[in-house]
Amino acid sequence: MNDATLDQRLNRTRIPNAGSSNVLYTPAVASIAARHRTRRESDVMANTDSRVTIHMVASLDGFIARKDGRVDWLETSDEFADGDSLEPGFVEAFLETIDCYVMGSRTYETALRFEAQGFGWSYGDKPTFVLTSRDLPRLRDCVQFHSGDLAQFVNGHLRSTFRSIWFVGGGVVSGECLRLGLADEVRYSTVPILIGDGIPFFEQLDADIGLHLAEVKAWKNGVVELCYDVRAPRGASRIAHLTTPRS
Repeated sequence: MNDATLDQRLNRTRIPNAGSSNVLYTPAVASIAARHRTRRESDVMANTDSRVTIHMVASLDGFIARKDGRVDWLETSDEFADGDSLEPGFVEAFLETIDCYVMGSRTYETALRFEAQGFGWSYGDKPTFVLTSRDLPRLRDCVQFHSGDLAQFVNGHLRSTFRSIWFVGGGVVSGECLRLGLADEVRYSTVPILIGDGIPFFEQLDADIGLHLAEVKAWKNGVVELCYDVRAPRGASRIAHLTTPRS
């Protein structure tokens, strides 16, 4: 896939997980800090512990935003008595376990818009890579823009530099990451609501992708987190992407 085609895919998502901040601060991410598994021998890269995670918050029917980009449904009034609570200070400790973030241009623009509205910057000073060839404002030294081969970028640069690599939106970026066999796990936090239509979690998958359920977590606000290990797409081998030339 050439740069222009990838950028067109990225830009078709009007508002990705608009909630990059919601993704990071929902209690549904809390169990991750205690769950670090090394990758299988077949997945060994320059950094043998590197792990690519796709994480999004979505409605039960699989949408990350309404068609017009609104995420007014993210705040839930539900209460699940048997759910777990988030301990004070855990979020800050959890965020320290993430080494870098990867996002599409629309997620980045949403994060900037949230910050301008007084909600702050969700990603701290962690390296944040924005996948785009558009001319976007760069307001922080930790933000870098990338346009080019995504598999080479992840396997040749990110995996050799970072241990915990988080893709945080949007739907096109997540779909591309899975389509290319780059993801090790998917963390899907479902909000207890059906919105009927909107921007889907994943877009343009061209093959079935097998998953293994590794963890389920329910929280007092009714959010349920599902964690899946990614298996090889049917009829394809995940080993193929390990041979991508390194930059």
